[in-house]
Amino acid sequence: MQIIQSIRDRGAAITVAVIVLCLIGFVLMDSQQGGGSLFTGSSTNVGKVNGEAIEMAAFNKRVNQAEEQEAQRSGQRPSGTRVNQIREQVWNTITAEKIFYEEAEKLGITLTPKELSAILMSSDQSNPFMQEQGMVDPTTGKLDIAKAQEAMRNIKKFTGEQKEAVNTQIIDPLKLSTAVAKYSGLLNASAYYPTWMQEKDNADAKNFATISYVAVPYTDISDSTVKVTDADVNDYVKRNANLFKQEEGRTISYVTFSQLPSAADSAKVKNELEALKASFATDSNTQAFVARNASVIEYNDVFLPKSRIQSTQVDTIVKNSFGSVYGPYIDGENYVIAKVIGSKPLPDSVKARHILIPVNDPQTGKPVNADSTAKKLADSIFTAIKGGADFAALAAQYSSDGSKDKGGDLGYFGYGQMVPEFNDFSFSKPIGSRDIVQTQFGYHILEVMAQKDMKPAYKIAFVAKTIVPSDATINAASLQATKASAEKNAAALSKYASANGLKIVQSQGIAKENDFSLGAMQDARQLVRWAFEADKGDVSEPFNIGNDFVVAMVDNVYKEGLQDAATARSGAEAIIRKEKKAAIIKAKLGANPTLESAAAAYGKQIMQAGADSSITFNAQLINGVGMEQKVIGAAFNKDYQAKPSPVIEGTTGVFVMKVNSIGTKPADAPEVIAQQATGKMGTLRSQTNNWFEGLKKQSVIKDNRSKFF
Repeated sequence: MQIIQSIRDRGAAITVAVIVLCLIGFVLMDSQQGGGSLFTGSSTNVGKVNGEAIEMAAFNKRVNQAEEQEAQRSGQRPSGTRVNQIREQVWNTITAEKIFYEEAEKLGITLTPKELSAILMSSDQSNPFMQEQGMVDPTTGKLDIAKAQEAMRNIKKFTGEQKEAVNTQIIDPLKLSTAVAKYSGLLNASAYYPTWMQEKDNADAKNFATISYVAVPYTDISDSTVKVTDADVNDYVKRNANLFKQEEGRTISYVTFSQLPSAADSAKVKNELEALKASFATDSNTQAFVARNASVIEYNDVFLPKSRIQSTQVDTIVKNSFGSVYGPYIDGENYVIAKVIGSKPLPDSVKARHILIPVNDPQTGKPVNADSTAKKLADSIFTAIKGGADFAALAAQYSSDGSKDKGGDLGYFGYGQMVPEFNDFSFSKPIGSRDIVQTQFGYHILEVMAQKDMKPAYKIAFVAKTIVPSDATINAASLQATKASAEKNAAALSKYASANGLKIVQSQGIAKENDFSLGAMQDARQLVRWAFEADKGDVSEPFNIGNDFVVAMVDNVYKEGLQDAATARSGAEAIIRKEKKAAIIKAKLGANPTLESAAAAYGKQIMQAGADSSITFNAQLINGVGMEQKVIGAAFNKDYQAKPSPVIEGTTGVFVMKVNSIGTKPADAPEVIAQQATGKMGTLRSQTNNWFEGLKKQSVIKDNRSKFF
């Protein structure tokens, strides 16, 4: 009944992870991220999918639910970059749902009440009840039908937020996963490989050709003699529009001014710790000294193996005599001094057994037993064990974890593998020790059975202070950034940077409107928003991002639509140059060249290929020539047995060819043909895996998030 109680207790605190998991197999998540929190504009929707609005309230609700879930899982509420990532994930999830459900509705795909009931009463792992420890029969590992029926009766009574919670946590994920399974099944069933096509493919695979040809490589014409103009590029873009579509975007450059601590800031912290060394060495209350001096490393009053001491200088520290102080030394972002309090031998590993009486479910963290109930039962079991009762039998009867089948025996485990309370008892107590140990999971009746490989362990106190920038350092960086931002156009800022030894960083790629990161800057949402409100050549005011003040400038503005010549040139120029070279070669060869005239025109030889039967219709390349699919196709045109082919514009050059013969290899054995057909069916089915991308390309998605975040 735990899932029901959870919904009662938390109302609208909903788990959305199941939805994300259901979608992850067919939603190709874009790398761009959104962010920010400023509400602007009069519209109440953050976007549309095929004309259907995504309301701001609904979007924010889903975001809050995801944030709440992460806060429950990690113990802290997400902020900054993580919030932007969550917004992006929720956006992708919502748009995917709307795209898919529209298609599913056309096909009549849905989750019927009868199907829902069947799932919720099954022991299938897709049933959310199976994820609740209290709903599973511990003997059979299957769903306890009586408890599931009781849960369903309670669910039907829910209203308001409780009902909404059930829909979000149980019904909606099942609806989605079931619909996806049905749709995928339809697509897989639609994969068909007809007999006539099998026969044709088999025949094509067995036919082989021999050819004579003349090849004139494109490299015979120097690149410098072929000019590609902007007009050429624009014409090519128009002819291949699908290859050169672009979203709205910006290219951005920036200058950074570091706020990291200066050498003087670092020296100040080091001197503070130097001044503490003498008193640290003589102070008898080490724990109070560490706390009084505001160390960022708290005092840990336990002995630890050297391998578990988190310090870059541990090997040197443990060589010091007890009570002496080592340092200051730099460890990460801190200056540290260390004092060895003492040493004693500890085992490298321990063998123990236990009986766990749970308070919380270790998987979900949800309550299983009242604390008082669990403690009372643990006390009773421990009393029985002290009185001579069989530990293993009681573990099998009462323990809630997997070791119960082994009499509670956990085998050997290393230091730090168990939760702290369990670990401390196991490694600090002698063999044979037994007691009740409370951890985050509940109450353990714990017995130390064996210990081995005794090694030195150390108790070390650290006083650490973070090296932070001073106000003077921050103010100096801010002043430098302000001076740079006074240069109000890109040319002036570039000149200023050059004169002052500043490096201008050009961000990689094109920034999109909802991006929140830019290059190495992970929380640059406000900078990106500024760039989309600015014009080409504009210079920003300083942004405080991470450890830097950042002054940015807009290098280029890209409008949604087709790429201009400058943008498209890198992708089009080589192809256009090849087309122009082909035209030059074809003009010199004439209208209907023979092999002999083509060879004479460029001083080439007439070559042969295919004598090894390697030129088949399914071949990927021609030995000695390369990947020339047009030539392979022409090799099976019987018209070219009587006369040479027209000039063929190939991948590596221009070809004139003649078919010498077309032969047939012996047929494959029936079992080989059957295997080939099976492989073909597998290929056809695999091509349906990207069905969501197909639906997405056909959809009209309007993204307004940048107006709000």
